[in-house]
Amino acid sequence: MRNRAFAVLRLLVALLLPVAAYYVLRALGVDTYATLLIVAAVGALPAVASLLRRRPVGRIATFYSLMSVGSLLVALLPGSTELLLAKGAILTAATGFWFLASLRGTRPLTYLFSRPLLEGRLGWPGGWEQWWQDSARFRRMWRVSTIMWAAGLFLDAAARVVMAYTLPHDDAPGVATALYVVTVVVLNVVTNAFYVFYVARERIDRLRVARR
Repeated sequence: MRNRAFAVLRLLVALLLPVAAYYVLRALGVDTYATLLIVAAVGALPAVASLLRRRPVGRIATFYSLMSVGSLLVALLPGSTELLLAKGAILTAATGFWFLASLRGTRPLTYLFSRPLLEGRLGWPGGWEQWWQDSARFRRMWRVSTIMWAAGLFLDAAARVVMAYTLPHDDAPGVATALYVVTVVVLNVVTNAFYVFYVARERIDRLRVARR
């Protein structure tokens, strides 16, 4: 429980600290391009330290650590301020492709990310691996939800590109952070409603079989 709370705290800091640092530096008169580079570097430091320690922090925390490092690497690419503001779109789109690529693996990403958090908790059944082996519907549920997340991430990436090139530079980081929150919340609500529907159907079918 303590490790989970620490992981959530780390994720909140990773989300809010960069945008707060951006506006502090801009208020101090630092150039926009230089501010973006500094924020990317500072935001990546905890992630780099965590990865170097190679401590088992879980898939979700590791994912965000890699995203932070990726953000720094993209920030170091030469280009305009608009391109630097749009770096989130590159990472978001890459994540969308990662979700799609996981469909060819043994388990899709939504399954891998959700299992440590939900298996046997919050009304979810236990024994997911057995469900995976026995139920084609259960497997389809996670594969379809993985496609949903990929589609949502691609839409998010497209919106980030539009914002980077149309919004004033000092508005884009704050709006991009808000977009991230909206994207995650919407995708979680939609996919969880989808999960509840699928699991309910699976339980009903199992009850029918058991009564025969």
